[in-house]
Amino acid sequence: QVQLVESGGGLVQAGGSLRLSCAASGRTSSLYKMGWFRQAPGKEREFVAAIRWSGTGTYYSDSVKGRFTISRDNAKNTVYLQMNSLKPEDTAVYSCAADPRLGVGVSASVINSWGQGTQVTVSS
Repeated sequence: QVQLVESGGGLVQAGGSLRLSCAASGRTSSLYKMGWFRQAPGKEREFVAAIRWSGTGTYYSDSVKGRFTISRDNAKNTVYLQMNSLKPEDTAVYSCAADPRLGVGVSASVINSWGQGTQVTVSS
């Protein structure tokens, strides 16, 4: 079992930046991919970005490609989501996830491990 703890959310003006962090603990040797979903009020949880835990491989939804960057620090068992050029429509609860199936188009319903979520609010 992997435990995930997010940090770094907050309030920012449109055009600003935030960096989210997700620290993994527990059975980190089983990690294959980690990533982020988000859920805006009244909407379904949607995939944002993911990264392979070893080697190369990053995945982004079209809505964040070119603005968000996912990275990892294996020594710290931590994944980061650097969010630039933020828009009001990026406002959501962002949740960290760990699952081999993470990728573009994946449904949140198949993901096994979740963090508690962190609120990101972008004001216009």
